[in-house]
Amino acid sequence: MTEIKKLSPFLQQAWEKAGFADLTPIQEKAIPLLLEGKDVIGQSPTGTGKTLAYLLPILERLDPSIKQLQAVILASSHELVMQITEEIQKWTAGSEYKGASFIGGANIKRQVEKLKKPPQIAAGTPGRIHELIKMKKMKMHQVKTIIIDEGDQLLVPAHLPTVQQIIKSTLSERQMALFSATLPEATETAAKELMKDPVVVRAEDAPKSQAEHIYFVCEQRDKLSMLERVVRANPVKTLAFMRDIGNLTVASEKLEYDRIPAGVLHSDSGKQDREAALKGFRSGKHSLLLATDVAARGLDIKELQQVIHADFPADMDQYVHRSGRTGRLGSEGTGLVVSLVTEREERELKKYARELGVELQKKLIYHGEIMSEEERANFGKRR
Repeated sequence: MTEIKKLSPFLQQAWEKAGFADLTPIQEKAIPLLLEGKDVIGQSPTGTGKTLAYLLPILERLDPSIKQLQAVILASSHELVMQITEEIQKWTAGSEYKGASFIGGANIKRQVEKLKKPPQIAAGTPGRIHELIKMKKMKMHQVKTIIIDEGDQLLVPAHLPTVQQIIKSTLSERQMALFSATLPEATETAAKELMKDPVVVRAEDAPKSQAEHIYFVCEQRDKLSMLERVVRANPVKTLAFMRDIGNLTVASEKLEYDRIPAGVLHSDSGKQDREAALKGFRSGKHSLLLATDVAARGLDIKELQQVIHADFPADMDQYVHRSGRTGRLGSEGTGLVVSLVTEREERELKKYARELGVELQKKLIYHGEIMSEEERANFGKRR
């Protein structure tokens, strides 16, 4: 907490208003380093306060005398950019600073208008930020801080050249930081090449997800009907992950036919469609949201009670990212992580659980209820 007491009054007030007690492990490790001006590579599980770990030092180090853009946060998805922007607005309240978001697919003329009175801090997707720089509408000559959020998604061949171009357009004496829930070796290596003597901080001891992990075994062709049965047996706010847009579309149509309303979120969704799907989900218009992994990256939905791996995750990192959406730090309740697996996938899932130290329980649905084999055996007796 001593780090919070060192911050500007408006940040201390925002901290008190937010009702946080202590810093999370990643915040404890990263904030002092960033305040010192060091470059940082930070890894911490999903939902452990990484955004504030970099946002508080950025806001503390802004120069009020410079009415220009001073910090840029790069993020992998529209939704993550919008969430970061919400945090910026919350934490700049009571200060003279302002932030703005810049995402692909949105009206570029409106974004250019935003830049006529430059924000001090911008959050955006790399493609759109780079486009505005090339148009000479986003002036980078006063930018001294660049943050790469969900770095394992951005420092990949598809995005790395764009990120490099953005970095080159800033001051040579810049500060950089990268944060991610998982830190593959390739990401760490690429980040180190972009930075000056970065300090790597890991907070694996961060509070674990409060979620309960269960699974159902079925044939691949029966996964969709199993998804329906799980959603009907536990009709709470649910985010279900599908492997690709094709699977998601088929699932959406089948669920609609069976009168289970669901929102859809994938990379080909238009900006308005994405916003409508999220708004409907958050408001409770539909309690099920189907999403691909890219679209749901960084998604923070309050009171999310259930995550379903409808299609098996590609690897353990993906399992961690998806599962981390529920039972998050600071959220009420435990949350439920559900995997729908074939017999072959069951072996892989058990391996993930062992490596992650997660207790995994096999379940089935009987008479519309989720239960264990033992509970099913006793079902007749209790009736």
